[in-house]
Amino acid sequence: MKLRRWIAAGAVAVATAAVLTSPATAGRPYDPTDQSLRNLALRHGLAVGTAVDLAALNDPADPRYRELAASEFSTVTAENAMKWESLEPTRGTYNWGPADELVTFARQHDQRVRGHVLVWHNQLPAWLTNGVADGSISTAELRDILRRHITNVVTHFKGRIWQWDVVNEAVSDPWDTPSTLHYKGFWAEHLGPGYIADAFRWARAADPHALLFYNDYNIEAFGSRDPANDKTQFVYDMAKQLRAKGVPIDGIGSQGHLGTQYGNFDTFQVVEALRKFAGLGLATAFTEVDVRSQLTEGVQAGNEAEINPRLQAAAANFDVLLQACLAERHCLSFTVWGFTDKHSWVPGWFTDPPEGMATIYDENYQPKRAYQALKADLIYSGPPYVLPRIPQRPRR
Repeated sequence: MKLRRWIAAGAVAVATAAVLTSPATAGRPYDPTDQSLRNLALRHGLAVGTAVDLAALNDPADPRYRELAASEFSTVTAENAMKWESLEPTRGTYNWGPADELVTFARQHDQRVRGHVLVWHNQLPAWLTNGVADGSISTAELRDILRRHITNVVTHFKGRIWQWDVVNEAVSDPWDTPSTLHYKGFWAEHLGPGYIADAFRWARAADPHALLFYNDYNIEAFGSRDPANDKTQFVYDMAKQLRAKGVPIDGIGSQGHLGTQYGNFDTFQVVEALRKFAGLGLATAFTEVDVRSQLTEGVQAGNEAEINPRLQAAAANFDVLLQACLAERHCLSFTVWGFTDKHSWVPGWFTDPPEGMATIYDENYQPKRAYQALKADLIYSGPPYVLPRIPQRPRR
């Protein structure tokens, strides 16, 4: 069901009154008259990005999507166009067109590109998974296929990608079977956990200058700190081990998929996690931020008593993540996973119970409280607690 547009009355009008030095960044310089998220973030040396739906970007009946994707954000991520099933649907035949189109769009609008994703256990082409299942692709051949895919993709985009999500979601959750955290999915099952180090080394060999990230969800803050059940601790220990082995990992991407029905975290908890990763010499980034809400019968009927608390809770969660990123100077970018409810992945994925309202613009491209919270953070944050970013150099 399509939701009504709900915009809280009295949205605060903001002005860039604070005085900060403007760090040199790629793209256009800071403009005090420009109230876009991308421009306001320039004051902190921070990149603000969005995942992009290529179909929406090219829809002539929906020009507002393209306008906002270009004007509000300084980085873009392909929502699906760089995933394996999209790039190589037939073995040995690559479809570069949609991904190249996004890279061209980014160049035209002075944007950087986050590459998503080189290695993931989902959205793999059928020829690959079927070949492994029926035995026509051996373990040795599978490893070589992975090496060639990473090399081909990174080489194709060499010099045009700022950050690569090299490995995505390699770690299980406490509710999985077994409940003890472990390396999960297709690649761990068939190649063992060593594929992670291999993937980073192959990506670095193909592009010495791109930043290489491990990306995962539910790693915004520490819990028990027991690696058997605390996913953030597990990922921290994994990253520490990779660094000790000289693996060229440059950063950790925390996806930031949150929900208003959960307790979630406060800013100090998230800052602590970011700083622990920074202590390993790693950059950090929030890579897929959205905050979904349950679409109860009351919400779908337009009951503001149910809608308004969800809008405010969503804004608070966006706020926490951006505040934490601003507070930790090694946090280089903050990316929302789609910016409008009109093209959000959430309603199609979370159906029992139905969920939605996850982005910073409603279905009519009107900014929500979450958008205003992000804007306020970028305007009113400054020294001594918020300082320009510390750039990350790619590891050899």
